[in-house]
Parts: sequence; C-alpha cells; structure tokens
Amino acid sequence: MKNTIKVFVLVALTLAAMSVSAQVKLGHIETQKLIQAMPEWTAAQKTFEEEQKKVNTELNGLREQFQTKLAEYSEKMKTYSEAMRATTEEELQGLQQRIQRFQETAMAQLEKTQNDLMQPVMEKALNAIKEVGKENGFTYIFDMNAGILYAAENSQDVLPLVKKKLGLQ
Repeated sequence: MKNTIKVFVLVALTLAAMSVSAQVKLGHIETQKLIQAMPEWTAAQKTFEEEQKKVNTELNGLREQFQTKLAEYSEKMKTYSEAMRATTEEELQGLQQRIQRFQETAMAQLEKTQNDLMQPVMEKALNAIKEVGKENGFTYIFDMNAGILYAAENSQDVLPLVKKKLGLQ
C-alpha cells in the first residue's frame, strides 16, 4: 500500500516536472537483472550456499542423533526402570530443544550473512545507476520491479548503460 502511494506521488511529481520543463528524461531498469549479471553476486551466492550447506549438515547431524536416541528409547523403553525412562525422556526433550534453538540461531545467522554479502553488491549497483543517471542527463530512473506499471515511450532502459559502466556484457 505504501509503495502504491509512493508510486502515485512519484508519477504526480514527474508529471508536474514535465509540465514545468520539457527536458525531463526518464529511464528504467530492472535492478535485479543487473545484480544477477554482476560477478560479485555470483560469488556472494556461492558463499551463502556454502554456509547454508554447513548449517544443513549440522542440523541433519542433530536430527540423526535425536532419531537414533528416540529409536533406541522406543525399542528399550519397556525394559527401562521408571528413573531411566524419565532420564531418557528428559534427554530427548533437551535434544529437541537444542535442535529448535540451533534452527532459530542458524536462520538468523544465515539471514545476517546474506545481508552482509549482498550489501556491497547492492551499493555498487545503485552507485553505478546513479552515475549513469548523472552522466546521461536522466531526471528519473525507475526500477521496473518496484511497482512501476507504465514506462513512457521516451523512457529509456538504462540496464545496458549500467552494465557497460560496470564492465559487464
């Protein structure tokens, strides 16, 4: 809803600017396509996927440990004394809680890692877009994935210019 309001305000401002000056130059880009074309993005994705694999390996190890302990308990519970049964159940509950805490911590850490890896890539892309805008006299450059429903005929796709600026083909 907020994005829609922002889009309408931006369009209204653009139209107002057009009526004041005929020298408005509009451009548009799909920032996600630009970012995915950058080698830094590929490297960040690879690093993130490696971290994700490590977390999954650790999590699977904990789950296997739990399943093994549960299977052993299920198999032998009739032979256990009341005290042994209670102790084993506590161990299983503790292990289950460890798995849950690990998942929560791992998800938060993975999210932070992804943000840390992607921040420099995003900054580089946005800086290149700004530079292209200045160098080519654009009044506005819109991101086509941010809710822009219409691009004027005189709106220019600046993706090729930004890719050129970054040395990408």
